[in-house]
Amino acid sequence: QVQLVESGGGLVQPGGSLRLSCAASGLSLDDYAIIWFRQAPGKEREGVGCRTTTDHSLYYADSVKGRFTISRDNAKNTVYLQMNSLKPEDTAVYYCATGIKICANNWRVYTYGGQGTQVTVSS
Repeated sequence: QVQLVESGGGLVQPGGSLRLSCAASGLSLDDYAIIWFRQAPGKEREGVGCRTTTDHSLYYADSVKGRFTISRDNAKNTVYLQMNSLKPEDTAVYYCATGIKICANNWRVYTYGGQGTQVTVSS
């Protein structure tokens, strides 16, 4: 059974940092693309960043470029989203998803997804 579990969310002040984790079981994240989405209240779920499995390229939304970084720990089968210089507009539930080989910005095409972790950026 495949399971993705996100963690690391919380309340942080503007300008602060958080590191989100996406721990996978039942499959190897090395075999699939892994993407982070976020969904703010009343808004569509949007792609934040993605790592391909073919050439390990990384793609980021313009809104987070230079602030967010995806990394991976193969031994732990875990992917991280390091978020720096956080802004109130980064407030959202963050999800990871996988199950396809390429990066796609439509969360519905991914086979597996987690339950999400809440990130709130507020003073």
